[in-house]
Amino acid sequence: MGFLKKSPWIFHYDGSSCNGCDIEVLACLTPMYDVERFGVINTGNPKHADILLITGSINWQNKDVVKTIHSQMGDPKVVVAIGTCATSGHFYAECYNTLGGVDSTIPVDVYLPGCAVRPEAIIDSVVQAMGILEQKGRDHV
Repeated sequence: MGFLKKSPWIFHYDGSSCNGCDIEVLACLTPMYDVERFGVINTGNPKHADILLITGSINWQNKDVVKTIHSQMGDPKVVVAIGTCATSGHFYAECYNTLGGVDSTIPVDVYLPGCAVRPEAIIDSVVQAMGILEQKGRDHV
């Protein structure tokens, strides 16, 4: 990966979910799975992030928050929708306040369905996101 001069930083945001996928995202940071071995760094600030991981569906209350987080990230950036709620709305799709999956609000680059998604699959989607970030970086320059 020639474009990536630094380790890509990831930012995780939980939309409206049961938190099952959030627990699996956190498991990726433990020594058992250790997503950081691929060079990614977890950050608490979207202004520093290159990859946005979103779990849960989007509703009227968090729609503007998600848009703000996405706009605060510099270009190029990659969005990963983790779990069936984030990809389609899943259980919450028919709720009165749910807009649907993440792509109802911001563009998504990687869709990762599942309920709850396994840490190995999350790590695989982060590696896939790194490849997309690499390509976007070449196109952006």
